[in-house]
Amino acid sequence: MKSLKLLAFTLLLNISSFSQSVSPLYDSSYNALAEMLEGNEPVNFKKAVFLVENSYLDGKMDYGEFCKVIESYRLLAEMFLFSRDLLYEELDKYSIATYAAVFTIMKDTVPVLFKDDVKAYTVPFTYDFEDISGDKDWTSMFVTKLLTTHRGNCHSLPYLYKILCEEFGEKAYLAYAPNHIYIKQYSKKFGWYNTELTSGIFPIDAWLMASGYIHLNAIQNGIYMDTLSQQQSIGACLVDLAMGYEKRHGVGDGNFILSICEKVLEHHPTNINALLLLAETKLKLWKAETEVTKEQKQADFLEIQSLYARIHDLGYRKMPEQMYLEWLLSLKEERSKYQNTKLNINFRPL
Repeated sequence: MKSLKLLAFTLLLNISSFSQSVSPLYDSSYNALAEMLEGNEPVNFKKAVFLVENSYLDGKMDYGEFCKVIESYRLLAEMFLFSRDLLYEELDKYSIATYAAVFTIMKDTVPVLFKDDVKAYTVPFTYDFEDISGDKDWTSMFVTKLLTTHRGNCHSLPYLYKILCEEFGEKAYLAYAPNHIYIKQYSKKFGWYNTELTSGIFPIDAWLMASGYIHLNAIQNGIYMDTLSQQQSIGACLVDLAMGYEKRHGVGDGNFILSICEKVLEHHPTNINALLLLAETKLKLWKAETEVTKEQKQADFLEIQSLYARIHDLGYRKMPEQMYLEWLLSLKEERSKYQNTKLNINFRPL
């Protein structure tokens, strides 16, 4: 436990001490992620997340240290995996037990017994309500910030869960909802089910629909409540890279951000976050246009208008932040209404 805390503290020092100078890492990170996206390099979600966060932090992170912290949590999950059994007897029992172990170390306070009967307790990762969208501090979105503070959001929590599952060679699929990311997984007994890391339960699909901001078109077009493939998850990281770039350096001439959006949309045409960032960036550039003809400005505006119309037709509806928070809290306040009770019973340890 001491080594785990020391490693996390090292990450925290790196996060808190980065400079505000322009990072030269964005181009190289973009190229590395694009190689994964295009299938030229093996997909490595853990490495992709590191590249995104390290670019924003101007190279202050160390990949070896990052991996050591992840490995410490993997070993902790492994300890739970082999020290208990589940009320589940299908052929995918090992996979389900792995998911349960990762879920436990992330969301529960559980005792850990060391030699000489020394007992310590894990600290659960909780939801940070102070800066849910990274508006005040973009590192609020980071897995590294989650690891050092044990407070995260619907971005960092599912990202860490996915990383840890993949450290075991298992699968965890990211899925989008309005302003939100969660996990979808598969069980031979129950089929597809949802894992919600912000509140620590397995909600049924009715909870997602209860937000009131998931239009039928959004489900039919796959922008919400659908799994992201491994390559599409790398696309999500590329969007994160572009958003972090804008936070640090602004839109600039737009080329870097636009090229990322277009690259992601080549491989995932309905990635709603890439579409929104593309439209918003084009709109900012349009507002800043001065040395163009009236005709060109009108043509650019019509292009932007068409892009927003496409986003609307896909089923996207903007969800106000306060409404989003109330929606998240509904899981706790109406837990019995939205909880998948079959999973809780069958995934319970003996």
